Amino acid sequence: MQESITIKEIIKKDGSCVPFQLEKIATAIFNAAKSVEGDDKGLADSLANEIVAELKEKFEKPTVEDVQELVEKTLIEKGHAKTAKAFILFHYRKKKQRERNALILGSTNVEDNLDFSGEALKILERRYLLRTDDGQETPRDMLWRVANTVAEAERKYKGDVKKVAEEFYNLMRGLKFFPNSPTLVNAGTKKSQLIACYVLPVEDTMEGIFGTLKAAATIHQLGAGTGFSFSRLRPKGDPVQKHFGVASGPVSFMKVFDKALEVVIQGGIRPGANMAVLRVDHPDIIRFIESKRSKRILKNFNVSVGITDTFMRAVMEDREYYIRNPRTQKYFGKLRARDVFSVITMNAWKTGDPGVVFLDEINRKHPAKHLGEVETTNQCGEIPLLPHEGCPLGAIDVAKYVKSGEIEWDELQKAVSTTVNFLDNVVDVTMYPTKDIEKITKHTRKIGVGIMGFADLLFKLKIKYDSEEGLAMGAKIASFIRESAYETSELLAVKRGPCEAWKESELSKIEGQKPRRNMTCLAFSPTGTRSILADTSAGCEPAFAISYQKTVLGSSELVVLNKVFEEVARERGFYTPELIHKVSLCGNVQHFKEVPKDVRDVFVTAQDIKPEWHIRMQAMLQKYVDNSISKTINFPRTASIKDVEEAYILAWKSKCKGITIYRDGSYEDQVITIGD
Repeated sequence: MQESITIKEIIKKDGSCVPFQLEKIATAIFNAAKSVEGDDKGLADSLANEIVAELKEKFEKPTVEDVQELVEKTLIEKGHAKTAKAFILFHYRKKKQRERNALILGSTNVEDNLDFSGEALKILERRYLLRTDDGQETPRDMLWRVANTVAEAERKYKGDVKKVAEEFYNLMRGLKFFPNSPTLVNAGTKKSQLIACYVLPVEDTMEGIFGTLKAAATIHQLGAGTGFSFSRLRPKGDPVQKHFGVASGPVSFMKVFDKALEVVIQGGIRPGANMAVLRVDHPDIIRFIESKRSKRILKNFNVSVGITDTFMRAVMEDREYYIRNPRTQKYFGKLRARDVFSVITMNAWKTGDPGVVFLDEINRKHPAKHLGEVETTNQCGEIPLLPHEGCPLGAIDVAKYVKSGEIEWDELQKAVSTTVNFLDNVVDVTMYPTKDIEKITKHTRKIGVGIMGFADLLFKLKIKYDSEEGLAMGAKIASFIRESAYETSELLAVKRGPCEAWKESELSKIEGQKPRRNMTCLAFSPTGTRSILADTSAGCEPAFAISYQKTVLGSSELVVLNKVFEEVARERGFYTPELIHKVSLCGNVQHFKEVPKDVRDVFVTAQDIKPEWHIRMQAMLQKYVDNSISKTINFPRTASIKDVEEAYILAWKSKCKGITIYRDGSYEDQVITIGD
């Protein structure tokens, strides 16, 4: 390429000057052309020379912006609109990258932002990064703060604190693992409460009810959420003999809890989250089921009906079942099971609430049943807990362990081992809200190793979520994580001793069973924010959409394009801005013929997947998860109430521990939306 120019320097965006290079313009044009299937290097060189000739006439020392504008103008005028769009998009991404690097205040070194995306950095700044005397900590500072705090537990067991802290840091540094939010926010602070999930009892006395409310407020103030069973409260209208009055019932106290806890911002960063469960044989069950028909009340509560096998058999056989007064423990009357079931499914179809938890299945599988009956779960349903019990959570991005179409099993095993060690340490170093909670949580030492990125893993492996191969891969991943977690827990039991609850548990009586440090090890939680930090798909869910809008922190809207799809589209040569725009309007790619069929077959979304496949996947994963799974069974807008009924029955028959459904569009302020 011949060069005859007098331009010697170009002014960069930061005001500095660097030598002008014609080759850079030609290369930028050629790269943009290649991204839209152009391959004429000579044409790129020719266009670059024309652009430089015009620059010479207009500028002695042009700016980067001058060059970019002239390149765009020339490409469009010469009839290369697709190349112009690709060029503009490239520089738009570079601009966003510069904005990303400048997001974190107080950082003079962009490397302190690590590999977090721009969306992740926005969330970190608003929610997780602490203010310091020097301004604000950086993402690097935050991860070291968390790693060092949690590694301090090693001193108690004569471990290598520095080495373990580095292991924790490196796992988070690679965006491969994140603990629950309270750990990220509170580690190393004066209120170092690191656990996200607790269950509190609600006893049938004023002292018990409001004592629990006080404890819940403390928990929320420290950044965690709470689960409650209101099943012990006497029904509305039941006599209160001491005062010759009548009881107001569970729903009225739920409203009191909701209003009181609404004013306690969770850890200073968000409203608190709660779970309310009422047994299906409680006399106030219909009031409970319909408690969220109005969206103005119980905004901070998920509600789930505590379903029994007796009730489900009555539904299947179309007969009545007994309800009983929890105060007297006597039968109160009968209800037709199918009528109650219809009210549950109708409300779930309309609003997404209530969900259901299958209490008998939960207690059958509970490894610490000798300590009492589980009556409720944490706020999102993935951890059935005893009264006063807490459980730390952490999620591993399984998609990051796929390289060249294969899973790096050895590396994944190391990640699981490090995660178990991390969460067990959290049980030791956290500051507990009450003495009762500290006692039972340390007694059972339950932890919840979870996953995120499962949908992206399947995309990378070219496996369809709703397929037998997808189910098999789900089982393979979950069983591998379980065995790796149990093995690490057994090693910790040798070094540190098994949890106290192990001694009297049924597991301890199994011949050949090695003691474990933790009564439970796995819980598949939602990972909404954590998956954004890791830049991956959420939990064990299928992708909600290939492109969608997501509301974050109550107001901010993010437009998300699945990065695995983008990579495939670029590699296969069918990526165009027009295609991505069309995909963003409908969410999926099933009707776009410009997307190859083999790609369409793999890149299915939650809306493409029939509900029974959602449930089959949940049931398959549940076989290997000793706690439970928080998963939403997504329905299209056109789904009927009958569809919801069939899903609930299938979930019970498949031995799921609970089910939550959501019909698209049934709630105006839904967090994730498709289209404009």
